[in-house]
Amino acid sequence: MSREWATVGMEHPPLEVTTMSEQLPERSAAACLRAAVAAPSIHNTQPWRFRFDGAGFDVFADAGRALRVVDPAHRALHISVGAALCNLRLALAADGWTSRLEHPATGGALARVVAADRHEPSPSVRALALAIARRRTNRGPYDGDPVPVAVLEALRQAAATRDCRLVVLDPVRRGAVLALTQAADAWQRDDPQYRAELARWTTEHGDRRDGVVAPLFGPRPTSAALTLRDFGLGQPGAERDAARFEAHPNLVVLHSRGDGPGDWLDAGRALERVLLTAAIHGLAAQPMTQALEVAHLRRLLAAPGGRWYPQMILRVGYGHHVPASPRRPLHHVMLRSADAAAPEHSTAFARTAGGRAGLRYCR
Repeated sequence: MSREWATVGMEHPPLEVTTMSEQLPERSAAACLRAAVAAPSIHNTQPWRFRFDGAGFDVFADAGRALRVVDPAHRALHISVGAALCNLRLALAADGWTSRLEHPATGGALARVVAADRHEPSPSVRALALAIARRRTNRGPYDGDPVPVAVLEALRQAAATRDCRLVVLDPVRRGAVLALTQAADAWQRDDPQYRAELARWTTEHGDRRDGVVAPLFGPRPTSAALTLRDFGLGQPGAERDAARFEAHPNLVVLHSRGDGPGDWLDAGRALERVLLTAAIHGLAAQPMTQALEVAHLRRLLAAPGGRWYPQMILRVGYGHHVPASPRRPLHHVMLRSADAAAPEHSTAFARTAGGRAGLRYCR
């Protein structure tokens, strides 16, 4: 795992720093966890678990929420958890805490985030943290206007670390990626296991707190020029409008230098910085990952020489507002003991007399 953002909130000389002598307040911990679970995840599976011990957070993958057909190596799962890590640390920074990302001592955890010193957050950190609540996955049509060069550069800078980069596709490379996406989408649609998995994570009803609900499927494109994932494939009874999508979408591709679990976590953190920066600039965004989910097609997207590995393809542009995806309550994602394999609905958040979730320290 790279050491970029090893300490969050220290971009500028501190205005006032005090050494942490108390545990992270309960209210702050709960707010940071709410920010973490607002992160994007493949099919909105929300494949993360957390344990808070007063000084920091252990972050786990929830393998029971893995997509075994489109993500057998858990690459997208790790990217999703990485995005949650980014939000967790941003929320800490915006609340005035620096943090360290450590290799966990606890078996099974992917990472540990430890609150450190108090620090005045920078304007850029505040802006990114505020964008967490505004970020959406927008599967609707965009207006087709080009994204200004300065905005694309801001996205590129948001991703840029020693081990991650964002590439804005020119028309030639865009055409190649769209062709691979179309081939991958056709491959997947012909796979009964893919269709069954998609059906498990989609619903016509709005009573689920995970997965993709029908109002967020997006309309059906009126042409085949842009191949988007059809979330209605597993829910044929869902009513959907048809719409004309942009003929020449703005596409960007996120790469990492390595292609293992630590690299995927780093890619998830970079991805979330890109998405939050897009939200700040009023940009809509949608993953187009079909070509990354078919192994022989993903290899065609890798940089020559194998030095950079594609981790995410995003369509970006200007679209209409869409509602947020549902989220599970915090007590569904919290672990209450040192056992990472706690039951699905184990909780470190006890219900107070007033019905609100109160934090119970996990010793």
